[in-house]
This record gives sequence, structure tokens and C-alpha cells, in this order.
Amino acid sequence: MNRKKAIQNIFLGMASLPIIQNFKQSPAETIANWKGNIQHSVCYWIFQDIPLEKFCHLLMDNGINTIDLIGPKDWPLLKKLGMNLGIANGAEIGLNEGWNHVENHDTLIKNYSELIPVLASHGFNNLICFSGQTKGISREEGLENCTKGLQKIVSIAEKYKVTITMELLNSKIDHKDYQCNHTEWGVELCKRVGSNNLKLLFDIYHMQIMEGDIIRTIEENSPYISHYHTGGVPGRHEIDGSQELNYPAIMKAIVKTGYKGSVAQEFIPKAPNKFESLLEAFKICDV
Repeated sequence: MNRKKAIQNIFLGMASLPIIQNFKQSPAETIANWKGNIQHSVCYWIFQDIPLEKFCHLLMDNGINTIDLIGPKDWPLLKKLGMNLGIANGAEIGLNEGWNHVENHDTLIKNYSELIPVLASHGFNNLICFSGQTKGISREEGLENCTKGLQKIVSIAEKYKVTITMELLNSKIDHKDYQCNHTEWGVELCKRVGSNNLKLLFDIYHMQIMEGDIIRTIEENSPYISHYHTGGVPGRHEIDGSQELNYPAIMKAIVKTGYKGSVAQEFIPKAPNKFESLLEAFKICDV
């Protein structure tokens, strides 16, 4: 995705061979033997130095059958392999140009109207969207513009049983001026649109930076959340004890809400072997 390119460059110097060689677990480590209360996923952009089909096979060999942030050209491959898609991308213009500016509506309405049926035809049901940068507009104007635009596509989403999911991002460090930067704003948008087919991607890393109070926020707003992403704070690295979030407690809170979707790892590994970090993250989240 364009929004990730700056971060993706971090990995260009990392060789994929050691990752592939060490990817398989021993039988005792097989994820299929874990608790299974969390449906594990991973954002592919972190591992894009491995071809997608090879990466999917590696995931499946280790008991993971869900992946995140894959665009339409690769949906047939996922369907062929029997992989689930936690959340799809491909209809958005980008992070900065979103639903909060009416000049983007014609393009976005066309993109989403065309792509929703295609997504559903592949057996997938979650499609990402973005508010965009404020560029000087107020909180209220942004809400009004997003509501007007999204109301024009939610009936299509309802027809095809697809959820349009707006991502919550921090505007303090990573995405300056991004408007949907607090849970309260996103929930208010969902209420105004008035459809169960518009929900939020609660990115735990981003919301820890913007507002903290993660567990209570999840508990109080779970009906409006359709997806979760992870990341360690500070730095967006491993979700282990080197950072400030208690991920086992957060996962237990998510499970307690009755959430049945997937939780996707979206942290930037510092360790030389990226898969070992990914495997450890799955273990941490297996509550």
C-alpha cells in the first residue's frame, strides 16, 4: 500500500532466505495446538520481500490461514489457496485523500461501488477506508462530509454483506493531520452513517499513542469495531516486554467482547529473523 512505502523501505536490505529457512515450527510449537480464541493474521507488507504465494504457503504450513491488506489483483490467488482475508484494500485513494473532503467523493464512490461486489465474489467481506487529512476543515465538517459520502455506498455494502472499515490512525507521530485519529470521532461517524456495515479498524498501536486507555475503550466501543491491528509502543516494534502495552490483557479483553474476527500483527520487527518475532507475537496473543 502507498501508505506503507516509507516504512517498507526499512526491509529492503533484509534477505528473505533466512526467514524462509526458519519458518517451520516443530510439532510441539504448532499453532493448531494453541488456545484458538484469537484468529491470527499478519499484514503482508511487513514480509513483502517474500513472494505472496510462497508466504501464504509458509503461513498455512504453520497453522495461519488469514492475511491482511491484500489488493484485488491477488484476491483470486487467496481464494485458490483457501486463505482468508482479514481486511482488503484497493478502493481507497490513499491515507491523505479520504472521505472527509467532498471533492474525493465521486472517485471513492465509484471505486467502492465497483470493488465491493468483486470482494464478495471472492468470499471476503471487509474493505478498508480512510478519513483523509483535515487540511484545515473542522471535526464537524469532516464528520458531515464522511457521513454524506459513506451513506452513498453502505447500501451496496449491506447488499453484498461487506463491512466498510475506517482505520483509526495516530496524527501525533506517523500520520500528521489525519482526521479519524480518536475512537470517539470514529464511533460518532458510525452512528451518523447508521449502518452495521460501517465500522472501525482499531489499531492498538495508533490508539495507544493518541488516547491510551486501550482496554476500557475496546470494552465500551466493541460494537463499532470490525478489525484489530497490533504494534509495540513506542517505535511500532515487537509486542513483547520491551514496550509498554500489555498485549495478553488486551487480547483477553477483545475475546471477552465476543469478537470473532481476526487480529493482525502489524509491527516492524527489530530482530534479524522477522518470523521469530512474528511467531512470538502470535504466542503472546494466544490467550
